[in-house]
Amino acid sequence: MTSHVMPTYKRLPVTFSHGEGAWLWDEDGNRYLDALSGIAVTSLGHAHPAVHKALCEQSQKLLHTSNIYRIAVQEQLADQLIARSGMDNVFFSNSGAEANEAAIKIARKYGNGLGIATPTIIVMERSFHGRTMATLSATGNSKIKEGFAPLVEGFVQVPYNDIAAIENVLANNANIVAILVEAVQGEGGVNVPAADYLNRIRALCDQHNLLMMMDEIQTGIGRTGQFLAYQHNGLLPDVCTLAKALGNGVPIGACLARGKAAGVLTAGNHGSTFGGNPLACSAALAVLATLDADHLTDAAASKGKAIFDGFVARLQGNPHVVDIRYKGLMIGIELDAPCAELVTQALDKFLLINVTNDKTIRLLPPLIIDDQQIAQLVDSLSGLIQAHTGQHHE
Repeated sequence: MTSHVMPTYKRLPVTFSHGEGAWLWDEDGNRYLDALSGIAVTSLGHAHPAVHKALCEQSQKLLHTSNIYRIAVQEQLADQLIARSGMDNVFFSNSGAEANEAAIKIARKYGNGLGIATPTIIVMERSFHGRTMATLSATGNSKIKEGFAPLVEGFVQVPYNDIAAIENVLANNANIVAILVEAVQGEGGVNVPAADYLNRIRALCDQHNLLMMMDEIQTGIGRTGQFLAYQHNGLLPDVCTLAKALGNGVPIGACLARGKAAGVLTAGNHGSTFGGNPLACSAALAVLATLDADHLTDAAASKGKAIFDGFVARLQGNPHVVDIRYKGLMIGIELDAPCAELVTQALDKFLLINVTNDKTIRLLPPLIIDDQQIAQLVDSLSGLIQAHTGQHHE
């Protein structure tokens, strides 16, 4: 059957008809354990009753009015996010890339306000910030940039988790206005930096009057065991971007700002037709309420450790396992060779996983995953890894 959908994705040969919790069913009735959550999106699982109820009730009242008018549910969501984040205000968009576009515009306008003609942002190798032209240019992955020149100027790339490299740029470039960084690099291979890395970036930003901008699109909304991953470090950035799990599948993004960054964008500087519409904000409010009621942020910390410990126990001694990394329910298992075929092998075992950065198996299970599902995930994937690497599955 011919598809008229533009071929921008290398899709797996499965179509899902419905889901519940951590499970998805295909059109033939087969049940799959979802250990990817739509790439860190459906953190409450599929068909969550609170999100369903919020969407149904809001859709009966109002879907859209535009941001020409005040939107009560948008203001309620802004209040909730500010209370949880320690930030000052928020701009709503439809995606993570759009949230990062807003952050980049804040940095550019901030720099221009300081009289810097070519405001420049430090970004990291192996980072991922989106696929719009500016966020693609900021992303530290040369493969996905191929064919899209000329890229947007104003970014300087340094290795992740390397403070000395940042200091070197600051010593030699007077145009730096911001540092954009992920608390954990998801697309780059679930790379967890040194415990003080973000704190040292915060100190450098304070010293040089820069904006510290945190991309929490994959790490935010409870996934790492704190509502926002920067909260593990006891700091506040100047800008923080969110999306993915905020709507549990309903498209919504948010760019939060604080202090000197909070007043940069004013009327006419930025906008979005659909950003922060009543339907998306209602879904997000249901997500936040459920996180609190079910203590899911704390659960992410304990469940992530249980999964990590399970894989360490099962895979120890396998010489082809380079590293097992985790921060809450972001888990990466790095092998010593490319392993993309494990995705289809797992699919054949009714398990949904992902391989990123060629050699790292990435797991982003929903925060509601239970102990039995954790045991199934560890057992099934460990067996696949052992077989793939030629080790005996005990």
